[in-house]
Amino acid sequence: MAEQFGRRLRRGATSGAIVAAAVAALAASQGPGAIAPPADSLNGDHAVGAGDSTSPAGGMDGGSATGDSPYYTELPPLKPPNVRGMPTAPQVPVVTGPAEAGIPATVLAAYRRAEASVRATDPACNLPWQLLAGIGKVESGQASGGRVDGNGTTLTPILGPALNGVGFADISDTDDGAFDGDTTHDRAVGPMQFIPSTWASWGQDANGDGKKDPNNIYDAAQAAGMYLCAGGRNLAIKADLDRAILSYNRSTEYLTTVLSWFEYYGRGAHTVPDGTGVLPVDRSDRTRPGGTTRPTDPTSPSSPSPGVTPSPDKPSPRPNDTTKPTTPSKPATPSKPATPSKPATPSKPSKPTEPTKPPTTNPETRPPAKPVEVPPTVRVARLKAGPAVLTAVTESTFAEAASVTAVDASGRPVAGVSVRFELPGTTDTRFPAGATTVTVTSDAKGVAKAPALRAGEKAEPFTIRATVPGRSLPPAELKATVEVRKADALARVGDTALTAETGAGYAPVTVEARLGGALAPGVAVTAVVTDSADSQAQSTDGPSFGKDAAGNPIRTKVLKTDAQGRLSIKDLVAGAKAGEYSLLLTSPGNGTVRLKLTVTAPASTEPPVTTPPTTDPGTAPTAGPSPTASGSASASPATSPTPTG
Repeated sequence: MAEQFGRRLRRGATSGAIVAAAVAALAASQGPGAIAPPADSLNGDHAVGAGDSTSPAGGMDGGSATGDSPYYTELPPLKPPNVRGMPTAPQVPVVTGPAEAGIPATVLAAYRRAEASVRATDPACNLPWQLLAGIGKVESGQASGGRVDGNGTTLTPILGPALNGVGFADISDTDDGAFDGDTTHDRAVGPMQFIPSTWASWGQDANGDGKKDPNNIYDAAQAAGMYLCAGGRNLAIKADLDRAILSYNRSTEYLTTVLSWFEYYGRGAHTVPDGTGVLPVDRSDRTRPGGTTRPTDPTSPSSPSPGVTPSPDKPSPRPNDTTKPTTPSKPATPSKPATPSKPATPSKPSKPTEPTKPPTTNPETRPPAKPVEVPPTVRVARLKAGPAVLTAVTESTFAEAASVTAVDASGRPVAGVSVRFELPGTTDTRFPAGATTVTVTSDAKGVAKAPALRAGEKAEPFTIRATVPGRSLPPAELKATVEVRKADALARVGDTALTAETGAGYAPVTVEARLGGALAPGVAVTAVVTDSADSQAQSTDGPSFGKDAAGNPIRTKVLKTDAQGRLSIKDLVAGAKAGEYSLLLTSPGNGTVRLKLTVTAPASTEPPVTTPPTTDPGTAPTAGPSPTASGSASASPATSPTPTG
C-alpha cells in the first residue's frame, strides 16, 4: 500500500513541525467562542460540559472508534486550493476552486459546529474543524458527497463491512442490529463510521431532535470531536494529534491519509451544495490491478466513478470467468472490415463519438438538473422571537423555554439553522450546567428552543439575545423576568408564651408561610424586634438575634422558609432590660405576624431581711442587766409582786 502514497506526500503532511504548526495556527485563529451547544438538553440529558461531554472510561486504549474498518485512500491533489482560509459564513453561489476542496454545506456546518461545541467545553484540546473534515473525507467521502437531508441525516445508511475477523477486527454484535442492521457482527455506521459499541459510549444528540443517531452528521461530528479530545489530548501537539487519529483507526497508512487531507483543508476549502461533493472511490480493503482500491460492498457510500462506463468488449466483473476473455474468435469478425472494398466502415466507428453529444441535445430530453441546495444558515432571513415574556420566581425553573423561529425571506420556516442564545452578564439566571450561552438547531418547523432556564437569587428583568452564528442578522430579543417569592399569610406554629429572663435565650419559634392557602417555600421573611405591638421601628434595648462582628446586638434579620414553607427562629436572646416587646415578621406579598416577647428580671439570690419582734404597749419592757460598781450585772427581777390587798 505504501506505493500508492509515493511522492504525493512530498508536501510534508507527516512532518511533525508542519502539522503541529498547522493545528496551532488554526487554534489561534479560531479561538474558543463562548458557544456551548447542548448535547441532549432538549431531551432530558445534560448540556455539553456536564453530561455527555465527559469522556467515557473505555475506547481510548487498545480499541478504535471504527473497529479498524476499511477507509478511502484517495489523497488530495498536489496543488493546494487557490483560496486560503475559510469564509466565516457559507457562500452561495459555490466558490470556485478545485473540486477536492469543496465540502457539502451541511457537512461543513456540522464540522464547524462540533469544533465550536468542543472548544467551549474543552478549549485546551484545540480541535480544528479541518481535522474532522479530514476524517470525514477518509471515512465516508464527506457523507457520500453530502447526501444528507436538511436535518443532517444521511439519505441512506452508510455501513462498513461486517467485522467478522476476515481482514478486519472480529467484533460480535453489540447492538442487536439496532444501528447497523447486523445481529451477528458489528459494522461501522454513519458518515464518521462509529462501531455500535463505541457509539454507545460517545453518541451525541447535537441537532436536538431527541435521538443520538450515528447516521446524522451533526451528532456524529460532535461525537468524533469529543472522542479525539479524550484523555486530555492537546491536538496542537503532534504526538497527541497522532494518537488521536490512530485511536480512530490503528493504521499508519490511515494516519498519513488523514493528515494529508487535514493539511489540504487547512490551506483552503469552499462550500458546495449538498449532494454535489466528490464521491469516494478507492478503499483500503480491496485492491485493483493499479494498486489502488475500489469498494464493492453494496452498503458502502461509493458509486461508480463519473465518466467510467462499461465497455461492451470488457467482461463484467467476473475475473474468474476465463471463457469470455478466451473467445477472441468472435473478434475475428473484424476480419470482415478487413475487406478492402469497405474502407469506409472503419470511418463509421468515428460515429460512436456522437454519444459525447448528449450534452448538446435538446434540454427537454435531459434529466432534470438537481436544484442547488442553499445551506439553512444562508437561507434564514430573520429570527422571530417566541413568548413575549418569560417569568419565574427566584431559584426556580422557568415554565416556558426561550425559543425563536427561523424563517426565510418569504416567511417560511427554515430547518437546520444553528441559533445561539446568550444571557446578559447582569443576571444570575443560567442554562443547564451553569452555561450563559447555548447553541441549538431549528427543527422541521424552524423552531429553535433553548434548554430550560434556572432563575438565581436576583429578582430582576433581563433580555435574552438569539443570533445566527456566522451571520450579521439582527438579533431576536426575548424579555424575561425573575420575581421574588411571595407569601400572603404568616402564622406561628404553637402558642407557648415567649418569655425569658434577661440575657437568656428564648425557646425556638416556628412560623409558617402560605400563598393562596398553599405552603410557600423559599420566601424571604424579615424579622424585626420592636418596643411595642404598634411600633414598626427597631428596638434599642429589646431582645436580639445575637451580636455582629463588632459586638453590636442584631435586632433585624432576614430569614427564608424551607421546602415545607416553614422557618425556625432559634437564636433569639432576651436583652438586659425587663419589659414587654414585639417581634414583627413580614414577607413580600403582604404576609405579616407579630409575636409578643417578655423579658423578666432574674429572681434575687440575697438572704432574707429579718425584723425585730413587736411588744404589747401595755406591758413594761423587761429591764436588762445594769452595770454595778464592780462591773457585774444584776440578776434581780425588774418587777415586784402584785399586792393582794
